[in-house]
Amino acid sequence: MVDRNQQPLVSVLTPLYNGEQHVRQCIEAVRAQTYSHWEHIIVNNCSTDNSLRIAEEYAAREPRIRLHTNREFVGAIANHNIALRYVSEASRYIKFAHADDWLFPECIERMVQLAENNPSVGLVGAYRLHENFVSINGLPYPSTVVPGRAVARAVLLGKFDAFGSFNSTMLRADLVRQKTPFFNESNIHADTEACYHILQNADYGFVHQVLTFTRSHEASVSSSLSTLNTNLLGRLFLLLRYGPVFLNEEELRVRKTECLNRYYAFLGKNALKMREKSFWKHHIDGLAKLGMTLNRPRLCASALVEGIRLCFNVPRMRRVLESQFAVGKKRPNLSFPEHFP
Repeated sequence: MVDRNQQPLVSVLTPLYNGEQHVRQCIEAVRAQTYSHWEHIIVNNCSTDNSLRIAEEYAAREPRIRLHTNREFVGAIANHNIALRYVSEASRYIKFAHADDWLFPECIERMVQLAENNPSVGLVGAYRLHENFVSINGLPYPSTVVPGRAVARAVLLGKFDAFGSFNSTMLRADLVRQKTPFFNESNIHADTEACYHILQNADYGFVHQVLTFTRSHEASVSSSLSTLNTNLLGRLFLLLRYGPVFLNEEELRVRKTECLNRYYAFLGKNALKMREKSFWKHHIDGLAKLGMTLNRPRLCASALVEGIRLCFNVPRMRRVLESQFAVGKKRPNLSFPEHFP
């Protein structure tokens, strides 16, 4: 085995907030890595459960674990930026390990090996186990390294999903240090935005192995975001931000049309579901941040098309009606005209 001091230092970062149920498993997974030269930085974001006590327990007996507690509560993305401030100057790579997820034993070793063999690589990905299925569309086997701009272009065009969350990737530290703050705290999809940023000037590496586990549960940020389907707005934001960087004008025009068509189809479905005001406020505000307004005639047309489709799909119509008028479900206290934007 290679001596620890001869290995590049990897900073493993865990932003932590009320993660008592899973953080122990996360920390144990880091300690079980076959790669030994790491530091584990845990940033407690004013947790109100037993998360801090659990982290203190490990930090007391493992010198490679460093624990920091924020003086005041901050947003999830802001806490990621705070964690980056504690990365050692000697660190060559940065690996996030989210408190409710974990890393397989060979994760860091395999990712470092690929990055060390390919100095042009700034972002390393791998397959992930998302609950009980493998996700992330990786590079065609046996390809392991491709130009970053080619990958960013393919993702923007919707050809595949190469990124996942930062629990699934590893970053070259010197590229992260070039941008402060690294994460855009106004974008809930800041991790994907950061990938595009890095791939402007660095290559993408991929390990053809399942190296991380991502959990889905009601308390997770990803679960709450899926209810609003923030991915659609997020993709539109990223397309407008990085499309001009990676795509030509015609590709950008076509892709923007496709994204808007999909977005309004989604809104049309939700108009029939009589969504609450908070749902519409989220999307109206999101469009405003992109310099756009909600196109009500287009929304009405999408709702009409969806209604016609429902008429010819009896099982689906039954499910929609049952979900809206289920026994014991609180009905909306708004009339349809008020509910509809």
